Amino acid sequence: MAAKQPRAWQRMLSGRRLDLLDPTPMDIEIEDIAHGLAFVARWNGQTMGDWPYSVAEHSVLVEQIFTAQNPKAPAKWQLAALLHDAPEYVIGDMISPVKASVGPSYKDLDERLTAAIHIKFGLPAKLPATVKRQIKKADLVSAWLEATRIAGFTEAEADKFFGKIDRSFAAQFELKLRPPVHARNDYTARHNELLAQL
Repeated sequence: MAAKQPRAWQRMLSGRRLDLLDPTPMDIEIEDIAHGLAFVARWNGQTMGDWPYSVAEHSVLVEQIFTAQNPKAPAKWQLAALLHDAPEYVIGDMISPVKASVGPSYKDLDERLTAAIHIKFGLPAKLPATVKRQIKKADLVSAWLEATRIAGFTEAEADKFFGKIDRSFAAQFELKLRPPVHARNDYTARHNELLAQL
């Protein structure tokens, strides 16, 4: 008797059934992404405050930083910045040391989901290298801010792990720790604003 294949799909609240091994754009819904990301805690939940700092909050912040760093960037790249961690709505947010220990299988899964999400919302499956680098730069500023403001890192530690940042530039951005419904609503609203500009 053949071994039963493990289930590789997840049912979403929208009713969609997302196959993690072969994701398709038609099974992607922004409401599912926003809801999932609002409930995924950054830093494995090891942050100060009464609410976890969600991936939805982080994603909105990264898009704000990216837009401030690249004021002439078109809406499609701003949307790409907002969606940079979107696969985590189903695969969770693994901290870098865990990603390193899991190996290339995590990266493969992340890339397949990213491609499906990008296609769903009118972006290229694979972003241009320059845009990807600009988004990563914004992501590192966000990580530095999170590390020093809510995750217990000293500035020297954050400089070592995330790179030195322009402190005066970073000072304009606020971290919000609040109920998931607010993060979900802001993420969805920003997504809809940017999508309307495409």
